[in-house]
Amino acid sequence: MTAGNNPDRRTRKFSEVVTPQPLRTRRLTTRGAAPPQELGPLEQLLGVWTAQGTGWNMIALPFHKAPPPPAGFKFRVLMNQYDEELRFTFVDDDVPNRGLSRPSQPDFDQFVVTLDYQQKIAQVAAEDRPSSGGLAGPVGLPIHHEPGLWLYEKNRRSKDDQIKGDKVSEVELDVARLASIPHGNSVLALGKSAVHDGMPPIPPVSGLPSGRFEDVATPDYDFRSATDPDPYFEPYRHYIDNPFMGNVTAPGFPGFSPADMNEILRFANQNVKIVRTTTLTVDSTRKSAGISNVPFSVREAEPVSMKSTFWIQELAEKDEQGNPKLRLQYSQVVMMHFFRPREDEFPERAVWPHISIATLEKMPAGYELVES
Repeated sequence: MTAGNNPDRRTRKFSEVVTPQPLRTRRLTTRGAAPPQELGPLEQLLGVWTAQGTGWNMIALPFHKAPPPPAGFKFRVLMNQYDEELRFTFVDDDVPNRGLSRPSQPDFDQFVVTLDYQQKIAQVAAEDRPSSGGLAGPVGLPIHHEPGLWLYEKNRRSKDDQIKGDKVSEVELDVARLASIPHGNSVLALGKSAVHDGMPPIPPVSGLPSGRFEDVATPDYDFRSATDPDPYFEPYRHYIDNPFMGNVTAPGFPGFSPADMNEILRFANQNVKIVRTTTLTVDSTRKSAGISNVPFSVREAEPVSMKSTFWIQELAEKDEQGNPKLRLQYSQVVMMHFFRPREDEFPERAVWPHISIATLEKMPAGYELVES
């Protein structure tokens, strides 16, 4: 024990976990939860976030029943619009990683802030091309469940190379995300946090397979040719020419397009006064990070990398307690090695993007989740 009868943080335990009760009798609530201390850039994540039709997803999938070429090529592009519930709960603000002292490192142990999260996604609208005849699924279909952890390293942070153009520098890594996906994938992504006045620019994100296209605005790529288009990528061309709209009818809505899948996020920020933004950017290609997959995924559609950016936004608008209202936007790109796609010049192990974006609102502290 230390002075004042406060326990030494090196001997503290994880926060107590209540034994789960059957869902039919369980009521989940954030009401009355005391705000934990020293959570750094993760503090504003705590609580429940929801998206009502403001989540969007695109993925290419193996499709054994595709029509023969040139109408189809053993894959389909699936577009989803979705609802989301994303809940963050406190685990600990001083998880100890034991270590040894190093030169210029007075701390020999590392201390880590940890939040548990659970993501649940249900489909609002979907379509695929070529049409699978119903495999896209109905409204309300649960399409994703993901438990995981967000970490903030308070000290003894590692560094990694940062390469921009011809310049190489080092960046200090202070956040991490661990995710488990029921398909049989486990992800560890490392990255950094930052704080910005206002809202930083949201960069464009192409939804096209890499290794084939560089700039969709350039007209001379064969998949955009008016006279001799490449039929292999017709699904992507279709959704560039006819963005997926889901059930949205708002004037000016750009739709979800492989030309720039983040355009919807920028559209959602129009006329929204964002005072301050905390960004969390993590990448599974950082050193010591990575993805592990079950053998079936490795053979058919193997996730090889994941990069995501979370923008936690403080709005000028206030809540009932006079605090800034909070919004959360994210953009996530998972790159996949597909089955051997075709026998000509297209790279056998090209990477195909699986892209998810969403805009979520933080629910008030009294928000209740009642299992039905």
